[in-house]
Amino acid sequence: RPDNVLQTLKLLDLSENQLLDGNQLHLIAHLPRLEHLILRNTGISSIHFPDVGFGRKTKMFPSLRHLVIKDNKISQWSSINELDKLPSLLSLQCQNNPLMDTEKNPETLRQLIIAKISQLEVLNKSEILPAERKGAELDYRKIFGKDWLAAGGNWDPEKNKPSEEFLAAHPRYPSLCLKYGAPEEGELKGQEPLTLKNQLLTLIIKCPEKPEQKPVEKKLPESMTIQRVKGLLYRLLKIPGSELKLSYESSKLDGKEVELDNDLKPLQFYSIENGDSVLVRW
Repeated sequence: RPDNVLQTLKLLDLSENQLLDGNQLHLIAHLPRLEHLILRNTGISSIHFPDVGFGRKTKMFPSLRHLVIKDNKISQWSSINELDKLPSLLSLQCQNNPLMDTEKNPETLRQLIIAKISQLEVLNKSEILPAERKGAELDYRKIFGKDWLAAGGNWDPEKNKPSEEFLAAHPRYPSLCLKYGAPEEGELKGQEPLTLKNQLLTLIIKCPEKPEQKPVEKKLPESMTIQRVKGLLYRLLKIPGSELKLSYESSKLDGKEVELDNDLKPLQFYSIENGDSVLVRW
């Protein structure tokens, strides 16, 4: 552990250096000013901050704002859960780890990471806007609602005692329930599986008030909420942080425009079909 040296170091790049395991990181975890740590292709398979339990902030890496762990062997969600303990983390790059192959839909994977790390502002070089964070957290709360109930969760605060196993797998779940309320029974009925094996819709994305913006064709799951569609469009169209207004035109009803006005409803709620156009205004 560095003592009286490297105390003003802000950026450290250990890429291509093979680390035995994530515990070796603990030796540099107390550098007080380290803001940017790059661990690309170092062979690490796990990350753990054992000094505190979930829901609390570690004393390790107190100033770390930017972390790059891409091209490694991380395969467990527990390592992503641990990153929520970092007090200053704002930006993460984690592409090309085995964990990234656990979800077929990259959009679902992104939503899960956002929901698990509360203060993250940039993921894989793409900004997380407030609308995308809200959508990710609401979806996470809903997706794992049945597991929460099965593990001892309850709408009555006095009876709400989810198991240690559930809390270890979903350490942010209690704080999401505090933020948005526990998921209601109606939200948990007939829920789509997380793998989003439902039908993909091919939609044309148009910006009617920005003729210089060419229409884009995208395939989106019919269960994707309007909130998540907005988050995707912010990144796709590189729109600054402003309010998006969405509507759609049916390919069968020429000229009729329907407003997509409820952020929590899925695309299928509006009876959108293949070939329809989504109109984006801001």
